[in-house]
Amino acid sequence: MLKNMLFAATALVALASGAAAQAADLKELRIGILGGENEADRLRNYACLSDHLKKEFGFEKVSLFPAADYDGVIQGLLGGTLDVASLGASGYAAVSLKDPKAVTPILTTQQKDGSTGYYSIGLALKSSGIKSIKDAKGKKLGYADPDSTSGYLIPLTQIPKTTGEPNEKFFASTQFNGGHENNLLAAYDGKVDVAVDDSSGIGDFKDGFTSGTFHKVVAKGSIDPNKLIEVWRSPLIPNGPVVVRNGLGQEWTKKLADFYLALPKTDAKCFNAIEGGDFTGYVPVKHEFYSAIIDARKAAIGG
Repeated sequence: MLKNMLFAATALVALASGAAAQAADLKELRIGILGGENEADRLRNYACLSDHLKKEFGFEKVSLFPAADYDGVIQGLLGGTLDVASLGASGYAAVSLKDPKAVTPILTTQQKDGSTGYYSIGLALKSSGIKSIKDAKGKKLGYADPDSTSGYLIPLTQIPKTTGEPNEKFFASTQFNGGHENNLLAAYDGKVDVAVDDSSGIGDFKDGFTSGTFHKVVAKGSIDPNKLIEVWRSPLIPNGPVVVRNGLGQEWTKKLADFYLALPKTDAKCFNAIEGGDFTGYVPVKHEFYSAIIDARKAAIGG
């Protein structure tokens, strides 16, 4: 029996040593990019990050995977086919609920006002006559993605606190529109009456505020913000994390955290491109920062 125990222990040590060697000899880094926005834009914005990572760590390849939807990145992290990703809080909750040991949150973004949170906002056309979410009774509500925090989980649980009814009863219909950009465009084109979107909620409305999809789409010139009005705003939501797959090991987790933490200073333009807004930088974050969102997701929509 002792012989078997020694054999098992030796095998475990060998397995751990092999995993450590594999992590140390990492040749390729695989980065997941959340879906729901224009794929060409996402790849263009992340190209600078790929270049920096190759130069910094000598990777032979940095692969960018712009998933069609949020779940593509979530499943990639759970299945071990992605190494790094920036998630929304609800997306991180989905990963954590399915496998608490899959990833480690390392950093989150910080707004110019020092906060590490953002808002879900409801946007409607001025021409619709909707001035507040209560005016949208019997209208169409557009969601972004089932795994989005600001584009689904928070509106699902928080709008009823204003209207007094579950969304499926208050609105004539609700629908997913394939991500934040498409959802915003659905409202702009009159396909839905109200669209929920992610936003810093600070700065000028005419700029789409300082960060979030509204800001990105305004900056691209795809919409005229003067034709829109904010009709609802959520409580503050914790900014989503940059996560690292735990299979890479603690050494790589620290290396990548240090790299990302320095990025706003080493290349502010690249940082702004991948985060899509006017942030001051990254700050360290831990699992506990998302406890409320994890609980909300578990209660409202399960894992």
